[in-house]
Amino acid sequence: MLKGVSPLISPELLKALMEMGHSDEIVFADGNFPAASHAQRLIRADGHGVPELLEAVLKLFPLDQYVDKPVALMQVTPGDPTETPIWGVYGDIIHKQAGLASPFEEVERFAFYERAKKAYAIVATGEGALYANLILKKGVIPAG
Repeated sequence: MLKGVSPLISPELLKALMEMGHSDEIVFADGNFPAASHAQRLIRADGHGVPELLEAVLKLFPLDQYVDKPVALMQVTPGDPTETPIWGVYGDIIHKQAGLASPFEEVERFAFYERAKKAYAIVATGEGALYANLILKKGVIPAG
């Protein structure tokens, strides 16, 4: 345990966040995402939902300020009637933690999978909401 670091952030996740550089991406995957088959580095966070992990991570992790949309969501497949209220939860957390009102890019499902394969790491969560996957692009921490 460390002061100021949420106990939700495992040593493995903290290590990955520290190793990442500017513009590296990390995926927070819901329970249905094929994380093990897509990950260069797989981090297990079973039993945790994406919102609480997102809130904990954003206290340590700057989003890329040099791109218009530093967060990507998996777009709902056309014709799928699934609602995505969790996106609003993500938006509230990102607005509160990073001050961004409109951070989201929607990425077509198979394009999202391809992007996830190139991500620095995939965090496999126990999130049960559908289309709850998101990608964060890391920003710069100023010297000082």
